[in-house]
Amino acid sequence: MSPSTRPPLRPSSASSPSDPASPSDPSGPFRVGLIGYGLAGSAFHAPLIATTPGLRLDAVVTANPDRRAQLRREHPGARAVDTPEQLLAEADTLDLVVIASPNRTHVPLARAALAAGLATVVDKPLAATAAAALDLCRFAESQGTLLSVFQNRRWDGDFLTVQRLVREGALGRVHRFESRFERFRPKPKAGWRELADPAEVGGTLYDLGSHLVDQALTLFGPVDTVYAEIDVRRDGAVVDDDAFLALTHASGVRSHLWTSAITPLVGPRLRVLGDAAGYVKSGMDPQEGDLRAGHRPGGAHPWGADQPAHYGTLGTDESAVPVPTDPGDYPAYYAGIAAALAAPGTPPPVDPREAAATLAVLEAARASAATGTAVRLD
Repeated sequence: MSPSTRPPLRPSSASSPSDPASPSDPSGPFRVGLIGYGLAGSAFHAPLIATTPGLRLDAVVTANPDRRAQLRREHPGARAVDTPEQLLAEADTLDLVVIASPNRTHVPLARAALAAGLATVVDKPLAATAAAALDLCRFAESQGTLLSVFQNRRWDGDFLTVQRLVREGALGRVHRFESRFERFRPKPKAGWRELADPAEVGGTLYDLGSHLVDQALTLFGPVDTVYAEIDVRRDGAVVDDDAFLALTHASGVRSHLWTSAITPLVGPRLRVLGDAAGYVKSGMDPQEGDLRAGHRPGGAHPWGADQPAHYGTLGTDESAVPVPTDPGDYPAYYAGIAAALAAPGTPPPVDPREAAATLAVLEAARASAATGTAVRLD
């Protein structure tokens, strides 16, 4: 169905996201179809959608019997659908499609959903290349249909804290930003992320590197040059599992970014240096661990709260003080999606063209690693 013939999106309501509502109910919450119920779908998207006022998890695409049983336990109000094609054939019963399937499916499924007139959220990375991402952005714009990318780590508590410190001028003029997503998995795990076919968009550079680059661009703006070292370190691995990127921003800030699966002793999660003070933070944001453990936003477990032992330090070697970490807020992403659906024209929480800019940096990183030289971005 084309956007011109599709019924208008229904306004969000004050009812609970778990309240039953008929597809024809004009006052019910926006109905969401989720494609994929692996880690991304089950641990991140489904619980965040289900706990967002104004959204209702209506249908989930998974043919796996174990995952269907898991869906019935975790979201008994959502129906299981066999294939994405079956879901999109029922586009009139939905308002939003969320794509949390393997990376190689992101572009074709997003294009199909947009062509059906459905607002669309895609897990990162949006595409395998910046060109493919921009083409998808242009298609969404031509359809007049919302497209956004799930860059949830913009709402990590440590990143929100750095944003605030930079905004407040607590560091002075920032000249270096260091950021790491490191872990120790010396043996490759089975799954599409470890497959060598470039169409799978596997490896740590496009997985966790997508978050690192997105955060750097969000903080300090466009990049002029990229230098990278990308390696395959583990026995049996066929995709990159260790990467370092050095970005020079047009603003003059230099970002040094690390992502690795072969780090037995991890470095600081963040180190930000300015001409007045520095900020150093260790430990990971707790929201992923909480979601995996079954905790939900709004429940009894404090959401997004960092442990005091993991608070970062602000100051200089002569005078430094602990800084409580701002609460993490992954729910803010889908709250922003619900707001954009309720008021057409409202920008989504992540502009898909920003995701294309991240992919341009990752592509330049691959080119740099292949030649051993810095690559200039247009």
